[in-house]
Amino acid sequence: MSKCMINAAQATTHSGGSGDFFAYSMTELAAALGAQAIGANITRVPPGKAAFPFHHHYANEEHFFVLSGSGILRDGAELHEVRKDDYIVNLPGGPERAHQFINTGAEDLVYLAISTNAVPDVCGYPDSGKTSVRIAPYGEENSRFLIPDASKDSVSYWEREDGRQVAQIVSGRR
Repeated sequence: MSKCMINAAQATTHSGGSGDFFAYSMTELAAALGAQAIGANITRVPPGKAAFPFHHHYANEEHFFVLSGSGILRDGAELHEVRKDDYIVNLPGGPERAHQFINTGAEDLVYLAISTNAVPDVCGYPDSGKTSVRIAPYGEENSRFLIPDASKDSVSYWEREDGRQVAQIVSGRR
């Protein structure tokens, strides 16, 4: 294998999912070649499933090219039919930029996914009311943490900031 090229048949593929409605297999392309700024993979979604929850990124832009199959793209409040040769761009932003592919066809929905890999990245999940913060590149241990949206703004900016350390430093300098 070249350091600048990989054949998808030789790339690592991993699978995941959850419950009755989420399943995918993902063939890693860019990471296998050491790419850092841009990620790329081939994602395969079985009929009747979505690969990932409805989500949006505040920092990263994602592009998708449908290689085969068909389904529905949830894009904010809209639904769009997708099929082979469709090209989709999801820009960074809030819930209005949330997106999700759902395979409503009879065969696997297969697409090339390409994205920026900015870290940190904050990702919102409107359906489940949670937010994730990615603090390290995808795949690294402890690379993100998730909080329920109900916890947002549960403390103020100055809460628990009593200034004791500042006072110690100032008093030690006098």
